[in-house]
Amino acid sequence: MKSYRMTNQAGFATLIALLMLGMLTLIGLAALSTSDDEVVIAGNELQEMRAFYAAEAGLERITALMQQEYDSTGAPPVTMPSGSDSLNLCSITYVASDDGAAEQKILTSGSLSGLHALVKSFTISSEAVSEVDQCAVQVSQSFETALVPIFQFAVFYENDLWATPANDMTIGGRVHVNGNMYLQANTDMYFNGRVTASGGIHHGFPGGMYSGSYGDVWFKDNSGAYQSMYQGGDWLDCDDPDWYVDASSRWGGQVRDEAFGEESLNLPLTNGSHDAHKIIERAAGNPDSYENKADLRIIDGVPYANVSGSWTDVSAWLPAGTITNTSFYDDREDEWVNSTDIDMGLLAGSAYFPSNGVVYSSDQRSGYNGTRLKNGSDIGSPLSVFCENPVYVQGDYNTVDKQPAAICADAVTYLSNSWNDTYSNYSYGYRNATATTVNASMITGDLDTDVQTYSGGLANLPRFLENWAGRDFTLRGSMVALWRTRQASGYWHYGDSYAYYSAPTRNYVFDTDLNDPNKLPPATPAVRVFNRTGWQQSHISFVASE
Repeated sequence: MKSYRMTNQAGFATLIALLMLGMLTLIGLAALSTSDDEVVIAGNELQEMRAFYAAEAGLERITALMQQEYDSTGAPPVTMPSGSDSLNLCSITYVASDDGAAEQKILTSGSLSGLHALVKSFTISSEAVSEVDQCAVQVSQSFETALVPIFQFAVFYENDLWATPANDMTIGGRVHVNGNMYLQANTDMYFNGRVTASGGIHHGFPGGMYSGSYGDVWFKDNSGAYQSMYQGGDWLDCDDPDWYVDASSRWGGQVRDEAFGEESLNLPLTNGSHDAHKIIERAAGNPDSYENKADLRIIDGVPYANVSGSWTDVSAWLPAGTITNTSFYDDREDEWVNSTDIDMGLLAGSAYFPSNGVVYSSDQRSGYNGTRLKNGSDIGSPLSVFCENPVYVQGDYNTVDKQPAAICADAVTYLSNSWNDTYSNYSYGYRNATATTVNASMITGDLDTDVQTYSGGLANLPRFLENWAGRDFTLRGSMVALWRTRQASGYWHYGDSYAYYSAPTRNYVFDTDLNDPNKLPPATPAVRVFNRTGWQQSHISFVASE
């Protein structure tokens, strides 16, 4: 009996061992199956990821093609771009489609949010198919081009902006600079709109120029409160190692430069050119010229209007004295100006006031030439003057029944109500100004500033030639500097033996009417921006693994 029970126990142990072996075998097979599934899943995820990034590359490619088309032609593509490529073991196809006519909108995202723009929308899409397992990913996105009228900025600079105002100065709207900002003040300088720069925002000038200017420079934060660049015993600018974090905290995103990803804003010129001076140059061989937009052209002192489809000299048909040729001395340029004078009051009442409100003037005769706008207190209707030469505005301008108005020229000089040509070549003490007001936006040029030579900065972008001490000059509009002057190249001097003027009490005010698209001057130039919004992954497909 004893031996029998032992034999039965041995058989039972064997059975248990076999069962355990079977269970382990099943567990091992399950583990192998799970491992195979995970390998397959991982492989699928890898191919999906490859396809996803390849599809994203397709979006980048179609975006680049769209921007190239705009840069080369200045207009939307006539034929929507499309193409195919191979990348990362994936085949890619991409295409753009037109979403319809451009619309006036208020931008809702980015640093230009809140501005009016003419927006053209497209849908761009891209599909990538893995060459390994045919996994496919499709992505799409909205692509917008927005034309933003440049006079919505209180101040816009194509090049570096320098500012060191001697007295308090307030900039009443947005500021953008396609370069660096160098800011300092003798007393206080206030910016009460969003400030952006594609370069850096610096306190002080390089090389120690005017290093004694330690007045406050103030920007508004996102709650509307002014916050100074100087707090806690130090100046906060882009040279600070914690600039991004500290500027974000202090101004809440209202002050942004290249550290925040800000980029240049440019006019949509043909052939990818960024030479904005072309808009005031003659039209021959120059599709960007605003001569092409003008209904009245004054060429070498002769007025031409489109009469029955032909550009005709209308000198004899204009009221006597509308266009005259005179001369006066520009003490800054040390030149006698051969001036084409336009009597704006006579032009306003004539049959040849431009129907679209655009006048173009260019004088390429020998000598130093310019255009002078006189008797302009009532210009009658909306009017923009574009001039290849320097422009001189004499006396009050657009102060009666104010109209949308702009002056765009190589340089713009303001002469007071008491200006007299007889004293133009005397020392400026003989040229005593009286209070003068101009309601017009300006596009002009300045000279370069380096550590030896100062251009006069923002305060002196509007030029003067008189003794303005104690007198007011009021400029209401937008101040835009898009080029280095080509003709008015005399350097700024002040407080030395070369001085040609004394400064007015500057009342520079941004005209909030410019925030209304219906109150912009005729043919207002616009900067173009590209926006990508509304991304979505619209399709994923897999091929089952065997």
